[in-house]
Amino acid sequence: MPLSEHEQRMLDQIEQALYAEDPKFANTVRQTNPSVHYKRWIIRAGIGFVVGIVLLLLGLLLSNPDTSMVLPVTISVLGFVIMLASFLMGANAWRKSSGGGAEMATEEAAPKRRRGDKRSGMMNRFEERWRRRQEGDGR
Repeated sequence: MPLSEHEQRMLDQIEQALYAEDPKFANTVRQTNPSVHYKRWIIRAGIGFVVGIVLLLLGLLLSNPDTSMVLPVTISVLGFVIMLASFLMGANAWRKSSGGGAEMATEEAAPKRRRGDKRSGMMNRFEERWRRRQEGDGR
């Protein structure tokens, strides 16, 4: 939805005030490419995933049948949780950097079907099948 003229003027005034107050920060914000931010998150997620693998394997290597299994199991579970969180963070950043977020936004902006519409479509199909059976169509 486009901004009204009043909102656009207010936004321009805020932008000019930002440039007047801190021009270095304003230029940095204006020149920053969001894909660079997402690439950093992907790299961090990769590093976190590797750390998770190391912790998981360390927990397996520390397991000794003669000693208590609490510490190695805890380390392995922690490694798995770090791997899972890193994967989810990386997948989310990958989706956003490849433009997947824009597709989601357009789907949300599209008018959604009401629940009654979906149900009535299903009921119409059932009624049509029932009518065909009664007429002897046999499907």
